Amino acid sequence: MFKIMLLFLIFLKIGAFSFGGGYAMLPFIQQEFIHKYNFISSQEFLDLLALSQSTPGPIAINCATFIGYKVGNIVGSISATLGVIIFSVVCLAIISRLFDKFKDNYKIENLLVVLRPITLGFILAAAFSSTLDVSWDLYSIISFISSFYLLYTKKIGSISAVFIYGIIGMILFR
Repeated sequence: MFKIMLLFLIFLKIGAFSFGGGYAMLPFIQQEFIHKYNFISSQEFLDLLALSQSTPGPIAINCATFIGYKVGNIVGSISATLGVIIFSVVCLAIISRLFDKFKDNYKIENLLVVLRPITLGFILAAAFSSTLDVSWDLYSIISFISSFYLLYTKKIGSISAVFIYGIIGMILFR
């Protein structure tokens, strides 16, 4: 029961204090669940990222659900998922009522301008620390470079990239 409550509180904190969506939450998830509590390994986190991007829904909710399930089965996944969304749901309910009042407020606009680069920093920090945990072999390097190229220049979707490289990986490593 302690782990279930801890899952809820950690994801509540992550949901409340990370601004910028699921990708901005990744460094917080890494810090809490890999380094602080050792609930998952670095390799499990990388697998979790791949799985969270491959399944429908927001990455933060998928991460919470998967980590919660690993730590506390069904009850853990429900607890973690509720923890990560509850702050956003409450804020959204409040903001939706006050939106017309503050939509042209220059202080709010300035706040958002300042928060955008911070959010990018969170995302890049998660990407950088994840690259340190990947076991880099020839296939990994070729996959990284070619998928980045295809996603950036050819504008294929990330789902297509996951599908294509997943099939290639299954064929090569059977």
